[in-house]
Amino acid sequence: MQNINNIGSITAFVTTAKSGSFTAAGELLGLTKSAVGKSVARLEEHLGITLFHRTTRRLSLTPEGERYFESCQNALDILQHAEQELTSRIARPSGRLRVDLPAAFGRKRLLPVLLEIARRYPELTLTLSFSERFVDLIDEGIDLVVRIGELDDSSTLVARKLTTQKLVVVASKSYLNYHGIPETPDELSHHRTVVGFRRNQPVSWLLKNTAGVLSRITPPATHEFADGDAMLTAVLNDAGLSQLPLWLVGEHIASGELVTVLDNYAGGEMPINALWPKSRQLLPKIRYVVDELVARAAAGEFD
Repeated sequence: MQNINNIGSITAFVTTAKSGSFTAAGELLGLTKSAVGKSVARLEEHLGITLFHRTTRRLSLTPEGERYFESCQNALDILQHAEQELTSRIARPSGRLRVDLPAAFGRKRLLPVLLEIARRYPELTLTLSFSERFVDLIDEGIDLVVRIGELDDSSTLVARKLTTQKLVVVASKSYLNYHGIPETPDELSHHRTVVGFRRNQPVSWLLKNTAGVLSRITPPATHEFADGDAMLTAVLNDAGLSQLPLWLVGEHIASGELVTVLDNYAGGEMPINALWPKSRQLLPKIRYVVDELVARAAAGEFD
């Protein structure tokens, strides 16, 4: 069992691993570089392993250090949560919350909500990134991600559905006036298309087949974009047809800038989920933010 006297050394180790040097860790902890280095050395002696590769220029975690860092970070998160529960009858979200969001949906729909929460709880600080790539939450130290699409099976994550993204095929009036309106999906091969691009693969479209069953098709891609805002800009500038979420293009359809096509084959939807590591599911900062996102989704704010 870990000696309680090593908690200070564990804190020094985790802070050093996150900041990259004894000097930086000392500044964060209010200690000297030497004190932090000695504290980590005592921990290594106690464990009987080397946690850091040390050179004159940098520190880097050993394989054993990486595994120990993950466990220690989770343990410190649990201790932080326990302290919050003891000092407040209602656990308030606090600390740094690291979130990775899908680019367009994250900026337009989720960012305003997260900033509002941060204003409400000044002790909560945010580190946000916007991407469509696969993120390993444990390895990259991410607390929460929001992802669009079907989920891969993962025994290490907890998922909670926020809402469903409705998809429509659209084009600009100018494009349709010049190239004509497709009547069936087979006619897409004669059109210019703007297709999403994720993990080095084009994103397929969801359309109903002749039997009325939704199926995936991958139209010949004239242009490929890894960002929804860029896809929208391209379509507005007459680049071709694209399948985009209704929340992104709704105002442009209402204004007449964009026109929906293939409506008889529409009906595709994609789930939007919040995911977080099982080891952190009880932290107030995650629980509160997820609950707030679910409530906003239920109120229709993300449609």
